Amino acid sequence: MNSTPFPKQIAEYHGKVRDVYYIENEILVMIASDRISAFDVILPRPIPYKGQVLNQIAAYMLQKTTDICPNWLLETPAPNAALGKKCTPFKIEMVVRGNLVGHAWRTYNAGGRTLCGVTLPEGMAENDFFPTPIITPSTKASEGHDEDISKQEIISQGLASAEDWAVLEKYALALFARGKEIAAKQGLILVDTKYEFGKIGDTIYLMDEIHTPDSSRYFYADGFEERQTKKEKQKQLSKEFVREWLIENNFMGKEGQTVPTMTDEWIDTISKRYIELFEKVIGAPFKPEVKSNQETYQLICDSLGKY
Repeated sequence: MNSTPFPKQIAEYHGKVRDVYYIENEILVMIASDRISAFDVILPRPIPYKGQVLNQIAAYMLQKTTDICPNWLLETPAPNAALGKKCTPFKIEMVVRGNLVGHAWRTYNAGGRTLCGVTLPEGMAENDFFPTPIITPSTKASEGHDEDISKQEIISQGLASAEDWAVLEKYALALFARGKEIAAKQGLILVDTKYEFGKIGDTIYLMDEIHTPDSSRYFYADGFEERQTKKEKQKQLSKEFVREWLIENNFMGKEGQTVPTMTDEWIDTISKRYIELFEKVIGAPFKPEVKSNQETYQLICDSLGKY
C-alpha cells in the first residue's frame, strides 16, 4: 500500500495476506493483498486479482448475514479495501466442518477419532458429510502455525468465557447454515470454513472475511454422490489445489523445505481459479478493477472523512 499514513492513523499490522491500518475513533482499514499463503507461509509471488476477489466475496457474504449477527464492516471504498469497526478479537478461529476433509481427514485417516475434543463417528470415508456440522477451533497464532484447541481448553485458558463461547458457537453454526444455503443456490456445497469474532463492549461481532476461497472450501454439488460412491476425488473450489501442488513438490512449510518455483502459467492458473470461485459463489461475472496504490489511498481517505 501507499507509504503515506492514512489520516489519524495510529498503528498498522501486516499479516500473511491482509494489511490492517488502525485509525483513531476505533476504525480499521483492511487491505486484501494479492499475496497467497499456504501452510502458514507466504508464497513468493502474488496472484493477480486475488485481493479483489477476497474483499468482494467477503463484503457480499457479510451483507447476506447481518440478520444472524452484527459484523465489523462499514464499507468497501476500493476493490481490495474495506473499512470497519475495530473489535477486540478472540484469539481463536471458529472452524466449522460439514464434511470430513483436509486436516480432519488427515487426522481421521491416521486413526484419530477425536479432533479438538469432538468425537468423530466411525466408518466415514474422505469427503463424507458429518451427521451434523462440527466446530473444531484453533488458536490464532500471530506467528507460526495455528494449533487445534478444544472448547474446554478455550474456556479454561480464558480465551473466551463460557457465556461468550455459547454465543460464538451459536453464531458460527448459524453462519455456516446460511453459507450452505447460499452455496446450494449456486450448485455448490460449503464444506468447511473458519470465522473470527471480536467484541466491542459486551457485543460480539463477526470480523474479517467469511466464505472466501482463503477461509473456506467448496465442492460442486452436481455429481457429488456419484463421486463418493466411486471413491473419486471431489471437484472442489478452494485454495486446496495450491496446497496439493505444494505437497506434490515436497513442501509443507516445514523447516529445511523450499517453496517450489511458481511459473507464470501456474500464477495465471491460480488467478483464474480464484475468479472462477468468485463467479460460482456470487453468481455474477467478475469485473477486474485495477487501481494504483495512490488511487486506492485516495478512495480510502475519502471514505475515512465520513467517520
